[in-house]
Amino acid sequence: MTTLTRDPARTTPAGPARGRWIPRLGGPVWLVWRQHRAAFWTLLGATVVGVIVMVHLRGQMMDYLATQDPTSRRSGGLPPEFEAYADPLFDIGSYLSYIPVLAGVFLGAPLFAGDLETGTAKLVTSQSVSRLRWLTVKLAVPAVMLALSAGVLTGVLTWWWHPVKGLSSGLIWTAFFGVTGVMPVAYALLAFTVGVAVGLLLRRTLVSMVVTLGIVVAIGFVRDELWRSLGHVMSVSTDKGVGPGAVQPELPAEAEQQGQGTYFLTSSGDRLDWTTCLDQVEDDRAHTACLESQHVIGWSIDYLPVSQMQSMQWLGAGIMLAVAAAVGAFVILWGRKRLL
Repeated sequence: MTTLTRDPARTTPAGPARGRWIPRLGGPVWLVWRQHRAAFWTLLGATVVGVIVMVHLRGQMMDYLATQDPTSRRSGGLPPEFEAYADPLFDIGSYLSYIPVLAGVFLGAPLFAGDLETGTAKLVTSQSVSRLRWLTVKLAVPAVMLALSAGVLTGVLTWWWHPVKGLSSGLIWTAFFGVTGVMPVAYALLAFTVGVAVGLLLRRTLVSMVVTLGIVVAIGFVRDELWRSLGHVMSVSTDKGVGPGAVQPELPAEAEQQGQGTYFLTSSGDRLDWTTCLDQVEDDRAHTACLESQHVIGWSIDYLPVSQMQSMQWLGAGIMLAVAAAVGAFVILWGRKRLL
């Protein structure tokens, strides 16, 4: 809520400045900021420092690339010295992956648990502000702060990574899928709302933080295991045989191979896994005869192309934001009826 108050320093007769009004936080918004100002200022400070560091390191990387032959850059033939500039990018991306954990444990879990444990919730709900309004503001203000901070940090990281993606093995798109684009913001909000719900249910700050840590880590594990299923697996095949001199299909640039590896492709379009005729692999003639008996005509490889990265991120973010919204709705409904 924003109220208007008169600034004493500007109410003296001074021409056009007389009677000027300035905005000032008030009501539940001011209370939430006041209660959690240390966490908010820490969040803002960490964001500013992170942006400055990333902008500086990106500038160093781009200055180095400007001294290299553009042809070698496009062909991936950069010298080993480039890794000294690529490693900080990968490292900072790894550090930013902890934002959801920190958001859930240190911002979400204590949000209501602290008020319930100290009795502040009774004091607040006895005032003229409705419980629904207090719950909504209490949940919305940190969520907005968190989304802005995570969005700025991951936006700068994406800007840093984009011109050099794929130039080394550590900069492939699969390594940065979860720390660029919209995914980190959605994951941070999900972890935050989960922490809030845990704190509301358990009503003890320390216990809520420990439980939230376990849940957020479990969510991260599930995300890491399932994110590839957000994309549409594509295949590339050959039909020129698999004998001596036959060439396996080549994947597009920056594509990630999926499945068990290279499959055998039959004339009917079926695929056999790599263990087919494996027991006869030491005898070339017997191995070839075995594959011919299975009507093998070539190889087939499944892969995920880099072109699907953005759509996969939006789909994953949409799922996490939907879950976060459902958890947030639960917090408000539960808090209205059973907060105290």
